[in-house]
Amino acid sequence: MVALVISTLLSLAMAGAIPAYAKRRPVGTPVTWGEAMVGSMYVFFILFLVFGVVPHQWLTLAENEWRFRADRLFDAGGLITAQSQGGWFPFEITLRVVSDTVAAIIYIVFLGGMTKMWVDWQKRGDKAAAAGTDLVKSTYGRPLVKRG
Repeated sequence: MVALVISTLLSLAMAGAIPAYAKRRPVGTPVTWGEAMVGSMYVFFILFLVFGVVPHQWLTLAENEWRFRADRLFDAGGLITAQSQGGWFPFEITLRVVSDTVAAIIYIVFLGGMTKMWVDWQKRGDKAAAAGTDLVKSTYGRPLVKRG
């Protein structure tokens, strides 16, 4: 449980630092070799955590400590008891299916978040460019503002 919580919090904290860095980095600034290497290692470590460690820790916790095995049925406290067990639900759901479904949801959520971060990174200069187009600048590059 501790490993799952720590790996999840670490991956979220590392991913949360990327938008803060994107706000500081000017658009169009050339990337040095060292920055590219550090950035690639940082992103690789996040991807390793998100797609390797976090789902593994979830599956380990569910199957070992919580015993989400294939021989145990999920009935949600009697709400969805299978017809084979005398209930109304048309098929059986095992606890292994539940743990695998949660692992798949982890993958889908992190993939969606990663895609949103890519789009936000690529569009980070669009907001600044759109905001700066309506201001007239002086020959020194400062915005001219009328005093009313």
